[in-house]
Amino acid sequence: MMLIPVNITWLSALSLPLWLALQPVTAPAQDQYMDLPSIGDSSGTVISPGQEQQLGAAFMRQLRSSGVIFEDLEITSYLESLGQRLTVNSENPEQRFTFFTVNESSINAFAGPGGYIGVHIGLFLASESESELAAVLAHEIAHVTQRHLARAYEASERLSLPSMAAMLAAILVASQHSEAGQAAMAAVTAGGLQYQINFTRANEKEADRVGIQTLAQAGFDTYGMPRFFERLQKNSRLYGSRPPEFLSTHPVTTDRIAEATSRAERYAASKQPDSLDFQLVRAKLRVNNYDNPNQVLDDFRRYLDKGQASEPDKLYEYALLLTRTGKTTDAQAVLARLHGDDPDRVAYRLALADTYNSAGKHRQALDIYRDSLQLYPGDILFVAPYARTLLDTGQATAAADILKKFSDKEYNNSQIYKLLAQVAGATGRDVQTHTAMSRYYHLNGYTREALEQLKLAARLPEISSYESARIQAST
Repeated sequence: MMLIPVNITWLSALSLPLWLALQPVTAPAQDQYMDLPSIGDSSGTVISPGQEQQLGAAFMRQLRSSGVIFEDLEITSYLESLGQRLTVNSENPEQRFTFFTVNESSINAFAGPGGYIGVHIGLFLASESESELAAVLAHEIAHVTQRHLARAYEASERLSLPSMAAMLAAILVASQHSEAGQAAMAAVTAGGLQYQINFTRANEKEADRVGIQTLAQAGFDTYGMPRFFERLQKNSRLYGSRPPEFLSTHPVTTDRIAEATSRAERYAASKQPDSLDFQLVRAKLRVNNYDNPNQVLDDFRRYLDKGQASEPDKLYEYALLLTRTGKTTDAQAVLARLHGDDPDRVAYRLALADTYNSAGKHRQALDIYRDSLQLYPGDILFVAPYARTLLDTGQATAAADILKKFSDKEYNNSQIYKLLAQVAGATGRDVQTHTAMSRYYHLNGYTREALEQLKLAARLPEISSYESARIQAST
């Protein structure tokens, strides 16, 4: 039996409270989602943007608690930059978006409620051009700007709760055990399912149309969308019974490819080349994902001997491989050459400093961070590793001075708050330790632990009236 093609990722995102209703209730989960908006009630009111943002934040916390978020500041910075270039050219440039990377090798992306858009590492690696990656992002952005999620909430009221629950449960089961999922899907009423399938197919079609328009306005090659679809479809036969996840959540047909191609033809072909940052990000992710980096390193050396790996991104990947396999002296030489040829490239600076740290040459790493902050004042990409290196070398007070201006900023990265807490703890600032850990726990979906940290901070005698008032407001 063929699995019915439903858009699993954003359907499961919009149905998160329903998913929770199907799970065994534990105290932490109940606390975590107790403030979520009610969906599908008898009032017939479509979820508001504010409620959708609230649901999206809870959705993000759930993802973090499951351990699938890849919180690399450099990768996230690139993704946010690419996403911002698209969103300002979208149909709703005022919409708030949050882009993040999912630590999964499968080829997929999804739009969650509130403008939270996740990109699997596998999608980065499968995209052969920046326009292809941008095409998928533009498609997901369109799901948000066209309010597909909110419209699905409204449409779901036409289905009974048991039917929705059965359909969602079948999808969830199918994602883990395909045969069991297919059997469960067959038990769901055909009418309700067909309505939902048609609804999601219509959304996919609209997201393609709006996404291509966004691509064109942002200056990307509009052929990136049909080209990516066509390659996945052609290669799907190589995957046997487990095709790329993208094809399950975004069914690609010949008609869909033809329609995307026709729409792309309406715009002038972009001659803009891929950014080097796109190539460097993919190189970094490849190195992180290699199961046998030593074997890959041997292959790279053969290519270098033949003069086949002289491009900057290839040399960068080679240097990262050298660092990962402990050959830091060789890595430093390669990165120093790249940095000398392109001194403003952030990736080279970060990689060179990381290589020095790996070799125990912390003074050289600190020099790079200090110099970089002269060029990029306040850039968290350099502030965070600078403070971490200072802390690791027993210079906690200096690390605290570096982080002082960042303690009250809002970040979508829990590791920053963990660093803030560690530095505060090392310098005897207990209130800041607990408040930073509270943010860390909150972002990771541990509401009770977050509240407990605030309570501990409130009991400290050195707490100021201002900090006490802030804590009282939070609890």
